[in-house]
Amino acid sequence: MSVIVTSSSSSSQNNFLLILSFLFLINKKNNNQNKRIVMGLLLSRTLASKFFYPLLFSKKVHNSDFFHQQLENMMCLVSPRTGRHLQRYEKGCRQVVGCIPYRYKVNGTKENEIEVLLISAQKGSGMQFPKGGWESDESMEQAALRETIEEAGVLGSVESNLGKWYYKSKRQPTMHEGYMFPLLVSKELDNWPEMNLRKRKWLTVDEAKEICPYAWMKEALDELVSRQTTNSI
Repeated sequence: MSVIVTSSSSSSQNNFLLILSFLFLINKKNNNQNKRIVMGLLLSRTLASKFFYPLLFSKKVHNSDFFHQQLENMMCLVSPRTGRHLQRYEKGCRQVVGCIPYRYKVNGTKENEIEVLLISAQKGSGMQFPKGGWESDESMEQAALRETIEEAGVLGSVESNLGKWYYKSKRQPTMHEGYMFPLLVSKELDNWPEMNLRKRKWLTVDEAKEICPYAWMKEALDELVSRQTTNSI
């Protein structure tokens, strides 16, 4: 997994924490809607991309109580990425990345039996795995994690790529080149950027394959199950 926390990560994290401290003070002093709007603007795509999402790749976050409740509550104020000006293309294909968030089922009938998290489509019916455009200022893994946080509101470990698929968009004539990663969920956020736009639901593998309308996502899920079976032998 590529990590964008570099030798200067310490100062970047300190700067980010100073910004958050300032925002917490604003929020504590006045919780009205105007203040929330100001905070939402400050926690824009630029700030999130340069400080917040890189910080989530740091082991410090996953191995300690660093990601405390106040910081979690700020997640709903981070603006999701919009627009296509940074979108990556390869031979005319729009490059898309996503994750299959999963967890090990409690009291499962099989060893290492998993459940997967699906989200409602923003437009249309059905449920799917979180995914979105891979942009030029991020690695593939970073884009996959970002999309998963924005759309599904979960944190976890991004694992090795499940494969590459080609599919055609339902709304546009553009061909897409899709990549999917497993994400072992370590935390479900109560607040996340698209919490008012999507619903999320844990399902068994069979339930997920029945409800998801996309063949390429089902193939990616089959690959994850195959990998889990191999690892358990």
